[in-house]
Amino acid sequence: MSQEIERKFLVVGDSWRKGAVGVLYRQGYLNSAKERTVRVRTIGDKGFLTVKGLTVGCTRLEFEYEIPYSDAEKMLDELAEKPIIEKLRYVIPTDNGLKWEIDEFLGVNQGLVVAEIELPSVDAGFPKPEWLGKEVSLDPRFFNSNLVSNPFSTWKK
Repeated sequence: MSQEIERKFLVVGDSWRKGAVGVLYRQGYLNSAKERTVRVRTIGDKGFLTVKGLTVGCTRLEFEYEIPYSDAEKMLDELAEKPIIEKLRYVIPTDNGLKWEIDEFLGVNQGLVVAEIELPSVDAGFPKPEWLGKEVSLDPRFFNSNLVSNPFSTWKK
């Protein structure tokens, strides 16, 4: 059993881009019920299947398995809820061994940029860079699974 403890923030400005290289992620949901999500994802030339439990605060159960890339592609194309989430992910290491993952969304979610950090415990401290904006960890609109049914481009500004 694996537990994910994650905090999510909006990103302000572009200073985080210096030296950052993005990797294309494509992901879709086979089940997006809030009690359990089942996600299929491609990262570069690898495929993954992930099962996540209900989020309680900033914590939830998470199980992830590598699967054949061709299987992941087939599931994305034929089984996943639409639209598929596409994003560029940038990884920025911190001085204390943690890492920021910045997702710059594409397609119907273009314009949304969020930063996530996985923590070893709920009360763990972490660095707060100058590009870190408002925390949205508890706002379900920012859950990737919800960006399928309620894309960022449809939000009232």
